[in-house]
Amino acid sequence: MIKKYIEQANFEDTGFSYTLSLISGKHKMVILYCLMEFGPVRFNQMKRYLKTVSDRTLSANLKELEADGLVCRKEYPQIPPKVEYSLTERGRSLMVVLDQLCIWGEEHRP
Repeated sequence: MIKKYIEQANFEDTGFSYTLSLISGKHKMVILYCLMEFGPVRFNQMKRYLKTVSDRTLSANLKELEADGLVCRKEYPQIPPKVEYSLTERGRSLMVVLDQLCIWGEEHRP
């Protein structure tokens, strides 16, 4: 039992665990991929791209990605309000990893 706890504690301290904590969830990687492909994107554009996501879920995921420093939210002072989301430098650096996932998927797709 103690060995299991130590292994679990060690896993939580790994870079892999940290990376997973940033991109875990149903929509986060898709949001990041969308921002990588299409550049700055407005909320409704993102919602159309994701199709089945609710406003609440998308908003929560974007806030989490912004808090983690992966996404930048830019608000324009106009009426009606205009908000765009884009990748930060830190978010762009993560795209190398997501790009490799895409390559792996293409190579191993049945």
